[in-house]
Amino acid sequence: MAAILDVILVILNIITWIIIIQAILSWLITFNVISLSNPTVRSIWSGLERMTEPVYRPIRNLLPPMQGLDLTPLIVLLIIFFLRQVIARYAYGLVPF
Repeated sequence: MAAILDVILVILNIITWIIIIQAILSWLITFNVISLSNPTVRSIWSGLERMTEPVYRPIRNLLPPMQGLDLTPLIVLLIIFFLRQVIARYAYGLVPF
């Protein structure tokens, strides 16, 4: 059981890094540091969008519109951090349930 939970923790870590990379890339695109007219940037951006959009969509449906401010990645990261803590405590017996 601990091996399965370890795999889930690794997957959650990978998702966390994908979200962070996408956020940084979106800032770079927004402030015109890099451009989507570059085919490499465009392919990386579309790949990240395809990976994260299924996770973001249900949360975006629940959140009210906020005038261009997207808090969805932050909420997803908070959920991931919570899940990591619960799994770590369950798998390694830090706190009995």
